Parts: sequence; structure tokens; C-alpha cells
Amino acid sequence: MRSRSGIFIDIDRVAVLTYLLLVIFGWLSIYASVYDENHQSIFDFSQSYGKQFIWIITSFILIGIILVLDTKFYTSFSYLIYFLTILSLITVLILGRDIAGSRSWIEMGSFRFQPSEFAKLATCLALAKYLSTLNINIKELRTKAIAISIIAVPALLTVLQGDAGSALVYGALVLVLYRFGLSGNILIIGLYLAFLFILSLMISKFLIIGILSGFAVLFVYIIRHNKKYFKRNVIIALVSVVLSSCVVYGVDFVFNNALKEHQQVRINVLLGIEDDPLGAGYNVNQSKIAIGSGGFWGKGFLQGTQTKYDFVPEQSTDFIFCTIGEEQGFFGSVIVIGLFVFLLMRIIYLAERQRSKFTVIYGYGVASIMFFHLVINIGMTIGIAPVIGIPFPFFSYGGSSLWTFTILLFILIKLDSFRLQEFR
Repeated sequence: MRSRSGIFIDIDRVAVLTYLLLVIFGWLSIYASVYDENHQSIFDFSQSYGKQFIWIITSFILIGIILVLDTKFYTSFSYLIYFLTILSLITVLILGRDIAGSRSWIEMGSFRFQPSEFAKLATCLALAKYLSTLNINIKELRTKAIAISIIAVPALLTVLQGDAGSALVYGALVLVLYRFGLSGNILIIGLYLAFLFILSLMISKFLIIGILSGFAVLFVYIIRHNKKYFKRNVIIALVSVVLSSCVVYGVDFVFNNALKEHQQVRINVLLGIEDDPLGAGYNVNQSKIAIGSGGFWGKGFLQGTQTKYDFVPEQSTDFIFCTIGEEQGFFGSVIVIGLFVFLLMRIIYLAERQRSKFTVIYGYGVASIMFFHLVINIGMTIGIAPVIGIPFPFFSYGGSSLWTFTILLFILIKLDSFRLQEFR
């Protein structure tokens, strides 16, 4: 037990300082992205940067609450928090408001929030609670099924809301399962299926099946001298080709029925199947122009012409990184990305030094979600990932996102401050 008491005792100051730097840089980036000479004060609460300041202050209040609560609260009420979050996701489907084609918001007067953001937090807690239970073995089929179900339920509800981008974030939690004993073969199969999906959109399906069949024949030829396992390997090769063929020919059904039209167009533009510079490709093209125009050192704070004249849509939310690239250049972008990489490494370090298995698993959950958001959001702005509308952590305008990432991080910091104690 700790010999001293107080909510700030033994908290990781390095992680807290990194968080503060990212939040401040994010606030200034929002200010720069929507800067208007008629609203020059950064504390103008009629503008998004003024409203973001309020979200930042409320985030500090949440941090205080998190640090005051006993660590056993997070372990004892993990399942309850998860259950209530699932109920909120169901409520959104019934009472939610449609915004930008997605029914993912709940409104209460002038206040609105997005339950799918908070569901990421609840899923991390529930997954950590389950996997840290005594006698749980991730190699057992039952354990895998329950763990994947914990991840899949909120993901599927988010898909039903029309927010496929946010639903993809839950897939990052598979990395947590892999860290704690899930076979690497499952990851390989997942990557293989993703590769088949993309390939099936780009080239002839008949050609793909022909190539796979050729590899199967070559495999059988190579192992023909292994009499003991020859029959089994032939069956494996045959089944692999048949299942792969089902996937290839099922791509069109999934693509046309699971994705909305604008999502289909975005993927086609990304893969070069379609060219729509004034439509689906407009955001990305303008974003790349803005980032490229920043050069090495950038144009300077509040000097971004692409930003100032609103060439980039959603520049304070999904495409906030292009403001950094234009005004701070390559140098500033590297600093921001470096801070995120440092924070991710710090989160993993905090997770690995725990005695509590719950905290270790939760820490990896936080790192996985933050890593996915970081990579995909930056990938969207530079045209190497589809535009799926997920926020840039601590930078994108919006209270739901800022609160979620703040709570995710500071629960870990709170749990870490009691790392010498054994709790589940």
C-alpha cells in the first residue's frame, strides 16, 4: 500500500505533461483552422475554439473525478458501465439524431454527445475485466468467443447507426487479444482476407481464383514427397481455395450492401478505380495541397491560405492535421506525431510495469485505440487511407472525442498510481 495519500500522489507526470501539450496544441490548431479576423479572440465562445476551451475545462474536471475515485470502482463496475453503454447505443438507434448520414448522436437541449465514442472506453474496461478473471485462458475457444463478442457487440450497433468508420476502431482491440496469447495465425488470416477484399475490387475475380489455384497446385507439388501428411495438406489447399473463392465472390455483396454509397465512392477513389476530384476526392485533394504547401517549416501560425479560405472541408474536425501540415510544415508535423508516439510508448510502458493483470490489459486497449485513430486519421489526410470520419485524438474539435480520450488515458494513470497494489 502507498505510504502517502492524495489524488496526485504517484501519478505519472510524464504522461500528464504529454497530454497537456497535445491538448494545448490541439486547441491552438482548432483556432488556426477556423480563424476569422472578425472573431480574433481565442476565448470567443461563439466559435468552435471557444467551445473547445469549455470542453477542455470540463475535461480537467473529469480528470479530478477520475483521480478521486477508488481504483476498485473501475474493476468492480466495468461490466455495468459496458451494459449501460450498450443501452445508450440502442437508444441512439431509436431516439438519435441523424447528422451527416449517421444516427449516432443523442441531443438534450443544446447539449449533444456521441455514445459510440464512450463505448470504446466501456469496451476496454469490460475486455480487461473479463480477460483478467481467474482461470481465463485466451487459447480456449470459449474465451476467444466471449472476448470477441465483447468487442463485436458495440461495433455492430455502431454499424447500424451508419457510422462504419467508428465501428472499425473496435477491430484494433484484437491487438490486445494477440498480446495476451491469441494465435498470430488469426491476425495473418485477417490480413489475408483484407488483402483479398481490396484485390477483388481492383482486378478480375476470375484472375484472382486462377492465381490462388495456381499457388495451391504449386504447394501440392512441393509437398508431394511428404507421404505422411500429403492427403491432409491437399485437403487444406483445396479448402483454402474454396473458402477464398467464396470471399472473393462475396465482396460485391458486402461492398454494395454493408457500405453506403459515399463510402463506396471514397474507397474506389482511394484505390484509383474512380477519379472524382470535385466530389468524393475533393477533401483529400485539398488536404494534400494544404499539407504540401507547408513545405519544411510551414507558413506560420494563422498564415495558412488553404485553411483561411476554407478550401478544406471539416478542417477543424476530421482534417485538422492538414492545418498542422500547412502552418507548421514537415517540422511541426514530425513534432506532433513524435509527441503521440512518445505517449503511446509511455502508455505501453505504464501497462507493462503493472502487477494487476486488469491494468495491463486495459493499458494495451488504450494504446490500441489511440494508435488506430492516429494512423487512420493521418492516413486520411494524406490519401493513403479511406475517409471514414474518425477524430484526431486531442486535436479534432468535439467534446465526445476529447472526453473519451481523456478518460481513457487518466483511468490508466490512476490505476498506475496504485501499481504496487494487487487488485483485479
